[in-house]
Amino acid sequence: MPSVLDQRIDAAVAGLTGPGGPMPVTSVTRDGIDYPAIAVAPPALPYYFAHFCAEHADKPFLVAGEERLSFAQVHAAATDVARALVDGHGVARGDRVGIAMRNSPSWIILYMGILMAGGVATLLNGWWQTGELADAIAEVECKLVFADAPRAQRLDEATGLGADVVPIDDRLPIAEAMAPVTSRGGSAQTALPMLTGDDNATILFTSGSTGQSKGALSDHRAVTQAVFNYLVTALTMLAIATQDGTPPPAQHATLLNVPLFHVTAEVPVFLQSFAMGRKLVLMPKWDAEAAMRLIEKERITYFVGVPLMSFEILTHPDRGKYDLSSCTDFAAGGAPRPVEHVRRLAEEMGGARPLLGYGLTETNGVGCGNFRENYLAKPNSTGRASPPLVDLAILDAKEQPVPAGQRGEVAIRSIANFKGYYNRPEATRDAFTEDRYFLTGDIGYLDEDGYLFIVDRKKDIIIRGGENISCQEVEAAIYENACVAEVAVFGLPDERLGEVPGAVVHVRPGAVLDAEALTEFLTARIAAFKVPRTIWLSDGPLPRLGTEKIDKVSIRASYRARYAEEVGAA
Repeated sequence: MPSVLDQRIDAAVAGLTGPGGPMPVTSVTRDGIDYPAIAVAPPALPYYFAHFCAEHADKPFLVAGEERLSFAQVHAAATDVARALVDGHGVARGDRVGIAMRNSPSWIILYMGILMAGGVATLLNGWWQTGELADAIAEVECKLVFADAPRAQRLDEATGLGADVVPIDDRLPIAEAMAPVTSRGGSAQTALPMLTGDDNATILFTSGSTGQSKGALSDHRAVTQAVFNYLVTALTMLAIATQDGTPPPAQHATLLNVPLFHVTAEVPVFLQSFAMGRKLVLMPKWDAEAAMRLIEKERITYFVGVPLMSFEILTHPDRGKYDLSSCTDFAAGGAPRPVEHVRRLAEEMGGARPLLGYGLTETNGVGCGNFRENYLAKPNSTGRASPPLVDLAILDAKEQPVPAGQRGEVAIRSIANFKGYYNRPEATRDAFTEDRYFLTGDIGYLDEDGYLFIVDRKKDIIIRGGENISCQEVEAAIYENACVAEVAVFGLPDERLGEVPGAVVHVRPGAVLDAEALTEFLTARIAAFKVPRTIWLSDGPLPRLGTEKIDKVSIRASYRARYAEEVGAA
């Protein structure tokens, strides 16, 4: 039976999206399928930027250390960048332009400028090492890459990159930081393209069971519709708060504490903030105590991050020294929260309420949401499908819907879904059903109230603190060591991060290799978060199935038990 909050949410959404409401729903036909779409969403992101930066012109938008920029200042800087990209850097409609940087105002202004110039903002994982960055740039055929100092140094070491790299010193004030871009040309007379919803907008990278990261390509319509779907949720909760006599503050504020190359930071945090007139307080690197200082100083109203972040605030020994009362919600995404964390957040954070979202890179972050008392009632659920755009299904092996309560693969269909993996038609075809549901690779079921419970993963991935790690990718890196004969990589449970990678390695007869040397070998090749925390060396060959494949299920079960004993004994 729907909860009281569910009934209130449904009523508020109906008022917002129905005839005469501020977010009316229309229909868009694509590939022969009719999708619900929010009629007032602009066709492309440059129009979205222009409208809301004008509406909120003088409000503070970006706070980074001592630098504070208003909406109008950010838009003006992005316009200068866009003109310079067209005139000085030769960026044409559809060109892929990469950003390999930590969170900073420079990142945000470059992102906006690339899109305004008609380019495709290609969000490179800042934690990648040289080879990973070079592979991704080649994968999507980047023309140009903007990189901060550490990433520029890594790219300097790459051979045959095929893209121009422009170093950006993001520690400088924004006008100086953008000088390497804007000094190349552009003026008030530079014509910027008039984009449509069908123009390509972004590429975000995803690791799946196939190993190497794939570039998930989205058009402008998908991204703007995803943003507006989040806005419906925000307006719904605002309506309920107003009914309850708790009006919103003069200006909302949130920490930008997750990397902007992740869809969670890009869509619901960064992009949604334009329409909300919300202040973004940037954190270039996560630190729980620094986050609490900023919550107090900047009167942060909304916190979102991977579950580990709110848990570290909850359990920090100095939490009592900071006034966190302005923050009414602690949201999480990217990984499930342990049930105990949900309860403790509700009971120990001074009235702030826990929230959880479920979405993927390929869905532009849109999927499900579990809110406040609903989350407390069903803490191991990701919540219901997010209205008004999401069509959620649980499918069997033949891609047919299963009854409520029965397990199957979670599938999502919406106008906010990505177009496909760049230059990977086969992977794109495999990712969708014939009627265009995206197959998430998660196994789950729906209860009688439409709440999604995820129970397993079909894809061979580890989720470490919200960051996806492909087991096959880590295995491939280990196999590059000539001493390795066989390897199996799998997830190990971790209280803080959810999971961490572990590996069992069989060394070739006659070769000499220890865990420390292999760790050092891997650290030079893959991002640090992918390097196994624990490496066991097996004296004999790894167990195999009748098909001669390595029996990863039994290996994982055996070594997880061994790990629990070792951790317990430590």
